[in-house]
Amino acid sequence: MATTILTGRKVMLPDSPDPRPATITISPAGKITSVLEGWRARDPDSVQSPAIEIDAQDLVVIPGLVDAHVHLNEPGRTDWEGFWTGTRAAAAGGVTCVVDMPLNSIPPTCTVPHLDLKRTAASGQCFTDVAFWGGVIPGNQAHLRPLVEAGVKGFKCFLIDSGVEEFPCVSEADVKDAMAVLQDSSTALLFHAEFDGNPPTTSHPHPASTSYSTFLNSRPQKLETDAISLITKLQRQYPSLRCHIVHLSAASALPVIRAAKASGLKLTVETCFHYLCLSADDIPAGRPEFKCCPPIREQANREQLWEALLDGSIDCVVSDHSPCVAELKKLDEGDIMGAWGGISTLGLGLSLLWTEGAKRGVSIARIVDWVCKKSAEHAGLGATKGELKVGYDADFVIWDPDAEYTVTKDSLQFKNKLSPYEGLTLRGQVKKTYVRGNLVYDHSSGFASVPPGRLI
Repeated sequence: MATTILTGRKVMLPDSPDPRPATITISPAGKITSVLEGWRARDPDSVQSPAIEIDAQDLVVIPGLVDAHVHLNEPGRTDWEGFWTGTRAAAAGGVTCVVDMPLNSIPPTCTVPHLDLKRTAASGQCFTDVAFWGGVIPGNQAHLRPLVEAGVKGFKCFLIDSGVEEFPCVSEADVKDAMAVLQDSSTALLFHAEFDGNPPTTSHPHPASTSYSTFLNSRPQKLETDAISLITKLQRQYPSLRCHIVHLSAASALPVIRAAKASGLKLTVETCFHYLCLSADDIPAGRPEFKCCPPIREQANREQLWEALLDGSIDCVVSDHSPCVAELKKLDEGDIMGAWGGISTLGLGLSLLWTEGAKRGVSIARIVDWVCKKSAEHAGLGATKGELKVGYDADFVIWDPDAEYTVTKDSLQFKNKLSPYEGLTLRGQVKKTYVRGNLVYDHSSGFASVPPGRLI
């Protein structure tokens, strides 16, 4: 193993408004040991011979993205996705670390033995580093502290039906029990924040419908606003515990979020690429690949989400990569109401955000903050991931912000090649992705022969 010298004229360093010339030294162990301003600047005392040279020249160097919300579904639903295909797709889009959600795998990650099963399944398959969220379901409170000790980064729960029977939603009493167990610990409680205070007394399948508006009306913004109001009410009883809202789609909940943050509650919020880049106004009938929960909403709502992201009310942006097999998407029938709700995005997020953000004058520094630094902090990885700093993992991306490409099925790296973005022309293309100094993806030659990702 040798020391690596990374240099370029456009390196995105912490707290800089723009990329600037810099040279970064990387140890054989994959850690950043020095960051010097200036292209090809050298600190002779920090470089051991021989050294590997990486010259990005005029391409942009950014930290690797941390996607803190992905469903890799292995073990149990590996025909939907898996660690091998999911982390390859992530690496192709500049993601160097993903945090896997506890549900859609069988069994879900709700006990330490189940976490061990997932780690065993992932071992040797990962092209990115992988961390794990645990799950809160009714009756598993005794397993939460052991899961924290075993290394999960936090816990997700649902206040509405999750869509899979092995991960039931929790009641208000369940949430209180979990908060009591987790308070004063260095973890977070994540909420799928939709709540129906008056659910139907009997469950009936929705009639088939090809209309997106029918689906949109079935998941009104009030479900999110009511859920977040409940969460912040409960959080006031356990103020030491950080709570996090996953995949916010409803702008109507922003006043509640802003009030909670202003009052000092430890509340963080994410939204997703699809809520920032797609609009319900433009979704054709009979296109179930656009279905996700909560739903993509109207253009005016999207603009309010952008405003909240820019003013800091929303902290970070993630994919919520939630794939399934083609049959469950009901593509042949165009049945949006009956289709599985989830959008596949791994590999596309950076380009999506850069393409849409450019219309609003958003800088790459802001985007890096949302998808690298803030998402790493949310996942408890802010001391090692998300920035190009001394002591951090040498996770970085060489990126061409001006390159344009069209999304095709062949360009998608995840297992089931279904995406609402197919046919879209995007700006900004990843040329190379490095994990701890190891080249894992090259746009010209493909992927590393041996996946170097670690379970963290």
